[in-house]
Amino acid sequence: MPRIDFLNPFGTPVYDELIVETLTPYARADTELVIRHLVNSPENIDYYWPKALVEDEIYEHVMAAETEGFDAVIVGCCYDPGVRVARELVSIPVVGPLEAALQMAAYFGHSTTVVTDHRKAVPYIKDLVRVYGYEPFSKDVDCIDWFVTDMIQKPDETARDAFAKVKQVADQQHVESVILGCTIIAGCLERAIQGGRTEYLSFPIVNPNLAALKMAEALADLYRQGRYNINRSGYYGRYQDHNATEFAEVKARFGTRLGKPKPAPEASRR
Repeated sequence: MPRIDFLNPFGTPVYDELIVETLTPYARADTELVIRHLVNSPENIDYYWPKALVEDEIYEHVMAAETEGFDAVIVGCCYDPGVRVARELVSIPVVGPLEAALQMAAYFGHSTTVVTDHRKAVPYIKDLVRVYGYEPFSKDVDCIDWFVTDMIQKPDETARDAFAKVKQVADQQHVESVILGCTIIAGCLERAIQGGRTEYLSFPIVNPNLAALKMAEALADLYRQGRYNINRSGYYGRYQDHNATEFAEVKARFGTRLGKPKPAPEASRR
């Protein structure tokens, strides 16, 4: 049974239930999916300074998740915050939703574009698309001009505006799929689909939450079978392998100031 930790990288529980409702139906019957959030951190990462603060706690959370016996961690934001650094720290797979969605989008169509939440996120997502090497495949990044704090209050309106933007960019850019470049937008749209808005299924939309879950399940299977072994000779070389004493000293000095992972309530377990 693979154990997957889906971390909402926000210092609030308000987004947890949306992910529970819209993601757990897609988990395999043998998957234990746990949705958690951070504590002692900013409540949103729409701006880059709180994002940087959140990333410190993500590293602590991911290391704790490995100790707790999880087989993979999903960092549930399409900024993919802290994902690459976290891979340096642990042996279990760490999945970013945007990267997973970009990797899967080619199975939905020959080209794609990303629809994210607000204007400030557009250049950041563009940078990530370029870093991940998908710029030739992903034509552009657009937004619906919503912030997550507002989306969670008006999920139906968020879904409506998201689908309208999907249709607009598909027509204008002639792309064959669209990635929803925000986990909360994706959750709002999925919630509307589950509520009967099947017209939202009329165009290939890549849900980053689902992409990340399926990627995490596959990588967790490989990890449990001893076939996931991340290369440590270069980019993901580990600090603790280079100097275990220094690593322990840094972790003890700086890691203890951070909040610990909040245990998931029973409602967020599957």
